[in-house]
Parts: sequence; structure tokens; C-alpha cells
Amino acid sequence: MKALLDACVLYPTVMREVLLGVAAAGLYEPLWSPRILEEWARAAAKLGPGQETLARGEIALVETKFPSASVNPRAGDEARLWLPDAADVHVLAAAIAGSADVLVTLNIKDFPRHTLSEEGILREGPDLFLRDLWAAHPAVVAGVAQAVRAEAERLSGETWPIRRLMKKARLPRLGKALEAAGG
Repeated sequence: MKALLDACVLYPTVMREVLLGVAAAGLYEPLWSPRILEEWARAAAKLGPGQETLARGEIALVETKFPSASVNPRAGDEARLWLPDAADVHVLAAAIAGSADVLVTLNIKDFPRHTLSEEGILREGPDLFLRDLWAAHPAVVAGVAQAVRAEAERLSGETWPIRRLMKKARLPRLGKALEAAGG
């Protein structure tokens, strides 16, 4: 399965680390466009000095880890597509160019299901996407989530119950499932 990851799911660190961790484990093939990665870097710049540089370093690592993930939208697709927010057309065009099965985004209103279904693409939020992957591969997803939690605890110096960390990362269903399974 191929999944195009919108910038809004790549930018929050914990969410990105879980999404890319399960991709690295082989549960799906991630896709994005150079413009999506640029949006991530620009969003990080708003956090203050040095944050854009840090984000660009993380982006370089992600591009190295997933060298075939970057797709360029075709101009013809961008010209023919319509979405409620014209600034998001490039995301759908990248999903089409990469033959994505699903577009993972938090921007539900900007990607109407009927428009995406006309292109053969499903739309899912990251929480449902990951929870469904957990249902099919619980040990793999739980292992990734535990590794992300361990890193969050190392960096913050505080204890993070898995459900609380996932809820903070806007992944409450995944957190509930992990907690119920003893994670």
C-alpha cells in the first residue's frame, strides 16, 4: 500500500516518527512531494530561530531513509483538479503521480472523499490510518510506538504513558488501542 503523507502529518514530531517508523517496518510505502517537505520546513521556521535549520536536517534524513518516496506532481493533473483550497491541489496531484492508495492528512475538509475517490484514492486521518495498521500488525506498531515513547521520555526527561503521549500527538484511538493491549 502506498500512502501520501501531507505536510500536516509530517510536521508534528511524534506523529511523524510513528508514521515513518511503521513505514520503515514495511507496513506501507510513504510518499510526499518536494513541496510538501518545503511546507514542513516553513512551518518549523515559525517556531523560532534555528527551527527551520533543524527541520531541514530532519528532512534530509527522511529523504535518505526513503529515497523513492518523493514524487513530483504532473502539471496536467494540477491543472485539471479542483479542491476547496486551491493551495492543496498539489497534494492530490502528488498522490495521483505516486499512485497512492491513501492520502493521510488532518485537513479533512480540504480533501472531499468524493473528489479523492474519483481518483481512486482514500482519505484517512493519521489516527485511524495507524490504528488500522495496528489492528493488522499489533506487535509491529506497538514496537514502533514504544520506541517513539522511549525517545520522547529521553528528550523530555519525563515519563509518558503511551495513551497520554499518543493523545498529545493527536493519535487518541491508537493510544487507547495500545494501552488496552498492555502498551
